[in-house]
Amino acid sequence: MDENLDKTYDVLVIGGGAAGLSGALTLARARWKVAVIDAGEPRNAPAAGVHGLLGREGVSPAELVATGRDEVRSYGGRVVDGRVAQVVRDDGGTHPFAVTLDDGRVTRARRLLVATGLVDELPDVPGLAEHWGRDVVHCPFCHGYEVRDQRIGVLATGPQGTHQALLFSQWSDQVVLLAHTAPDLSPDDAAKLAARGVTVVAGKVREVTARDGRLTGVVLADGTAVPLDAVAVATTMRARTDVVRQLGLEVAPHPSGQGEHVVADATGRTSVRGVWVAGNATNLAAQVSTAAAEGTWAAAQLTFDLIEEDATAATAG
Repeated sequence: MDENLDKTYDVLVIGGGAAGLSGALTLARARWKVAVIDAGEPRNAPAAGVHGLLGREGVSPAELVATGRDEVRSYGGRVVDGRVAQVVRDDGGTHPFAVTLDDGRVTRARRLLVATGLVDELPDVPGLAEHWGRDVVHCPFCHGYEVRDQRIGVLATGPQGTHQALLFSQWSDQVVLLAHTAPDLSPDDAAKLAARGVTVVAGKVREVTARDGRLTGVVLADGTAVPLDAVAVATTMRARTDVVRQLGLEVAPHPSGQGEHVVADATGRTSVRGVWVAGNATNLAAQVSTAAAEGTWAAAQLTFDLIEEDATAATAG
């Protein structure tokens, strides 16, 4: 593990998941001096495998990160385990960003790439969190095939429950919409669900049941047991922004209504000069493949920006 931090870097990447490592790899290959600071809290850690990633289908999240770290290092990039405690920008000098880790280490950078990801907040139902990432899932494209043809209950906490149930009906003809705390269905939504063979179960869910570590169903508030093999939920997704808020990054509700994200333009450029963002911190819906692509794209934009700065400085005066 590369634990030493140099005094300065061209780009410091905060976050070592798919977006951060992909961005760092692209930057290192562009011959910039780059380091990744990784707190080691990947969103997909509970999952058995990463899916829909061409060439790496089914790879474990831990293996993907380990391989990505090795690839960054192979081009001279640095990967450091640590948590960023403070980020300060001052406009003096060529490296305006001062970054302090929680163990006291300090470094400076010309640019920052924020790839801190997000945190999923699950509905408050006993037993749900214990199965998260295994037989409690959220994304049909990530996990639908793994629960195919099973009895899937979609826990509805808002209007998005109907959308989610319709999606999961592509993978199973045994989908149940658990009405839980969602508003009443419109006639149009009820007709669509019926057309796709989705059963609607009224009543609030009291708890998730399990046997031998496997989910077996849910129990409603009135005591009715609904046997299931998997539960799909729509989480509230919140970008990890505790540190980067210190820089004044704009954080806003996501257009999906499912959480908060760091606001950026199509290139990943934020409202703060010199700071880019990629992956789930800005795109709550990004899968691993999407997050990796966004990291690469942001790194390319960072390269353009750094070259422009260097060329301008060289021709000044």
